[in-house]
Amino acid sequence: MKQHSPQSISLQKLLVLHSDYVNDLQRRSPETRGTYERTLREFMRWVRLEPELECSAKEIERYKKFLLTKRKLAPVSVTMYLSSVRKFFDYLVSVGVLVNNPAKLVKGGAPNQRHSRKSISVLEVQALIQAIERKDEIGFRDFAVVKMMITCGLSEIELIRADIGDLKNKKGVMSVALQLKGMKSKDMITSLPNETKDAIKGYLTFRTNAKETEPLFMSAGNRTRGQRMTSRGIRERINFYLEKAGVKNGEVRKITALSLRLTAIRTMAQQGASVDEIRNKFHIVKELTVKRYLQNN
Repeated sequence: MKQHSPQSISLQKLLVLHSDYVNDLQRRSPETRGTYERTLREFMRWVRLEPELECSAKEIERYKKFLLTKRKLAPVSVTMYLSSVRKFFDYLVSVGVLVNNPAKLVKGGAPNQRHSRKSISVLEVQALIQAIERKDEIGFRDFAVVKMMITCGLSEIELIRADIGDLKNKKGVMSVALQLKGMKSKDMITSLPNETKDAIKGYLTFRTNAKETEPLFMSAGNRTRGQRMTSRGIRERINFYLEKAGVKNGEVRKITALSLRLTAIRTMAQQGASVDEIRNKFHIVKELTVKRYLQNN
């Protein structure tokens, strides 16, 4: 990338640009918008300590150091926070405020950290399932979510985007139409094992009057009822059960909601599936990603 002299933006102007950028994000999906807004908020708090921002790679490196040493974020989180800054600077370039994006010159927290999550064993899966008390709507919902992730390897975004009408029953076989990450339509059809079908049917007994356009997995909170579960909400619920079941066992950053998807991938690999078969089943674009998942498990 061609080097340019650093540009400076006053704090007052940057605050206005940040507001414009947040408005521009309204075109993105709610989950994407939420992630960018939340992680960029940290950068804006950091910027407020400066009279003006020097838009240079050196300054972004200083912010990265702040995240690692002062905020003590994990490298994988730092990568996400820097990504939001990179997107914001892309916007500043697009509106003519910056000539180039210096944030693109700054690497993330650490290589391959996103693939450091671990799968869990068969016994740990059993402990996790047993930790979910099915006494009310929340318990039955969480049980169905975990079953979908463990048996089908569905991602958080796929679960969040699913509607009740995406479920289809044909000759006793239940399937669900999925909208994959980066896609605008629900073109992927996944069949559900009987145990997962039963879990879904158990949850839907609490949603007898629900319309087909309503989210399959709905928030049950007093203030958010009727809204879709969020990625954060799914992670918090699964982490709660992982802790309750004693599965985390001190490995807070390695055993997470993603571990359930990795468990499904590992199980399929142990049954003799090829890398290409795993890619197709779990909608993974890169062969290298599958290999990294399996190396860590």
